[in-house]
Amino acid sequence: MTPLPANPTSRQIYFRMLGYVRPYWKMLALGLGLSALSAAMEPLLPALMKALLDNGFAPKGDGSLTDSLLHESPWVVPAFIIGIMTLRGIVTFCASYSMSWVQIRLLNAIRRQMFEHLARLPMAFFEANPSARTITRVTNDVNAIGTASTTAGVIIIRETLTIICLLAWLLYLNWQLTLVTLAVGPFISLVSRRLGQRLRAMSRSTQVGMGAMTQKLQEAIHCQKVLKVFGGEEQEIQRFSRVNDTMRGYATRASVASAANTPLVYFFVSLSIAAVVYMALVQAMQGATTVGSFVSFIIGMLMLLSPLKMLSNVNAQLQNGLAAAESVFHLLDTPLEADPGTQTIARARGGIDFETVDFRYPGGESDALHDINLHVEPGQTVALVGTSGGGKTTLASLLPRFHTPTRGCIRIDGIDIQDLTLASLRAQIAIVSQETLLFNDTVAANIAYGSTAAASQEAIEAAAAAANALGFIRALPDGFATVIGENGSRLSGGQRQRLAIARAILKDAPILILDEATSALDNESERLVQDAIEHLMRNRTTLVIAHRLSTIQHADLIVVMQQGRVVESGTHSTLLAANGAYSRLHSTQGLTG
Repeated sequence: MTPLPANPTSRQIYFRMLGYVRPYWKMLALGLGLSALSAAMEPLLPALMKALLDNGFAPKGDGSLTDSLLHESPWVVPAFIIGIMTLRGIVTFCASYSMSWVQIRLLNAIRRQMFEHLARLPMAFFEANPSARTITRVTNDVNAIGTASTTAGVIIIRETLTIICLLAWLLYLNWQLTLVTLAVGPFISLVSRRLGQRLRAMSRSTQVGMGAMTQKLQEAIHCQKVLKVFGGEEQEIQRFSRVNDTMRGYATRASVASAANTPLVYFFVSLSIAAVVYMALVQAMQGATTVGSFVSFIIGMLMLLSPLKMLSNVNAQLQNGLAAAESVFHLLDTPLEADPGTQTIARARGGIDFETVDFRYPGGESDALHDINLHVEPGQTVALVGTSGGGKTTLASLLPRFHTPTRGCIRIDGIDIQDLTLASLRAQIAIVSQETLLFNDTVAANIAYGSTAAASQEAIEAAAAAANALGFIRALPDGFATVIGENGSRLSGGQRQRLAIARAILKDAPILILDEATSALDNESERLVQDAIEHLMRNRTTLVIAHRLSTIQHADLIVVMQQGRVVESGTHSTLLAANGAYSRLHSTQGLTG
């Protein structure tokens, strides 16, 4: 769909929302048709009252069909009323079910599209946008879109048709009185428009506030250990209360605008009714109208109150939905991760070249990496070391194209990685990071994930054995079928890390990135995993990001980085002999030899 402009109008947003309803147009048309039928039945009651008052109590004796039915078969009128109301109830039920059917499928389709889009967005999006705000867009904002695009739309169409049908009847009865009734229309429209603008602004603020509230909840749940040990309960309560109070303010202002709509509409309607009653009484005294016509007209006018109230109330739903749609479409209009490459490689040999690479994060004041030149032979183990913030992780993140260099290029086996498709490039790389990233699924599903999801049980067990994880997995209640909880919360840190290593082993990629892969392990776990890592590194090009120099002394090449630059490179022995930055780091950690 065409992206929305920077400041979209309500019309542009609403028409884009309707685009999502197009696949269900048949059921939507059925619902609208039934709604129209229900609206067309509204004038029947006042029409019946006119006939009843004019002919039912004082027969004219003219032999007309109406006269004879009302006096020879008095049961006809009650039966007609019951029949009309029953039929209208059935029609209304079918119309409501049709629209609910459309709304449920609409929400499902939009959420699916949002998640598909979300999964393909670049890393820069997730770094710039709080996860809580993104979550509320998918979970909360979409509901408002469903209400605005179907429920609100049906109410607007049904109640508008009801008003038109009632006004047609009123025009038929007395066109002069009807014109008086219509005179309040512009005032009601002005009130609804002004209050709608207020509601739209409050809806936008509420959606931002809901994201902030979700973020506070996430932090409080995720950081429970820190919260309890450091006595942060009261601090977190105050933080949440501030967000909660802000939300209360938005809700209060929105409720004031919404609540003011109905009484203001009723005020103008009351003026109209008063004027109509006065003119009708004058006409009655002049013999220009009958009792039946007068009562039918008043009943018709009073019946206008209900659709007018529905239309005034639906304005809040509509404005909330438009604000939510604007937020959702902003996400859907965010450009996907760029994938300009056209080349593919079956399996890389593993040669890597960084050629005069610079990189600056979006909005950064200075380069995170500057003039990086690095050559890695296939099968080599290269260690990136240095103080925190030196650019080690940033450099490694450029290889799978989580970010794009602002200058220079990166080559794998002589091919610029920008020329490779993302799928082909990332198929060559496996990552084991300091932060173990696991899913709330079974052990087997966490090892065999993504491109290896169809791996056999034997392959999964072999990968677990190579990672020295087979022993603790078999000791779990359901073995490989054990669900490990959110991010592996039911496992120890060492067990989680060994599952991540098993996942990398199963992928069998020619290039491996180890980002402090053993930092979360105790001495016993580190001993168990070290053999697995050495097995994993065989015949692979490996980039090791390390803070503990004792783990990388046997690397083929050690690259020392400071403030985004390469300041030294060489083997362990040559760097020690150079007595430079590496030697100082080595001494700082109390290492010898």
